[in-house]
Amino acid sequence: MKVHVITDMEGVSGIVKWQQTSGGDPMYEEGRRLYTEEINAAVRGAKAAGATEIVVMDCHGAGGAWSFNSLVHDLLDPDCEYVVQEEWTAYTGFLESGCDAALFVGMHAMNGAQFGVLNHTVSGQEWQNLWFNGTLVGETGINAALCGTWGVPVLLVTGDRATCEEATELLGAGLRTVAVKEGLGRYSARQIPAVRARQMIEEGAKRSLQDLGAVQPYDPGSPCTIEVEYKVSSAVDKLRRVPAVEVVDSRRIRTTADTWWQAWQQFFFFD
Repeated sequence: MKVHVITDMEGVSGIVKWQQTSGGDPMYEEGRRLYTEEINAAVRGAKAAGATEIVVMDCHGAGGAWSFNSLVHDLLDPDCEYVVQEEWTAYTGFLESGCDAALFVGMHAMNGAQFGVLNHTVSGQEWQNLWFNGTLVGETGINAALCGTWGVPVLLVTGDRATCEEATELLGAGLRTVAVKEGLGRYSARQIPAVRARQMIEEGAKRSLQDLGAVQPYDPGSPCTIEVEYKVSSAVDKLRRVPAVEVVDSRRIRTTADTWWQAWQQFFFFD
């Protein structure tokens, strides 16, 4: 059984401030350790469920050379391998090779989500809303659509309670979730201590992999229209001359293709 562990920082127990997720900040080193140990918990759970190949992919943009490189390398469980990618959603090799399931660890809620700790979508400075064929989604939806492109189901999502509810609404009741904190606001939460949170994630990962058919791979539909509402007009300015991108207004763009992956590639990698 091949398992892809896809990860982000903001949904980790103990993390409630941007400084804990921002490369170079003194608090970032604590955040990295908390992050890595929750990933290790998912790896242990996957191993206990019978996984024979586990690949971890860091999807946290921490800034500078820390982006997608926030893992504490010598703390990672030796029974996994891991990817440091240059751009988010750029690495698809393990999915293409024939992966059985994906586990999402440390996810956060979409921009504007009530009680979503450190909620944002892609860029807290630039992105306001994102829709796939009219469905409002956050980063869980993006990662799930990426996995779904190659028929890989998402079986586990961990993060705060708002994120778990968002993921269940999108992916269905068969999804197993582990809420390691409950947001009281964007920068505060009632949290489960790290040691117990890791135990919960390990058990959740193990149980989720006992039924690979519990969740269908996520497909936003075909054809697929992606629409982005930005917070700033300069984000749209960068895309005005990109083929297949329709400028709807000063802060909104739209692009359509036969599949989600084709539509995503038509705009996301341009800057």
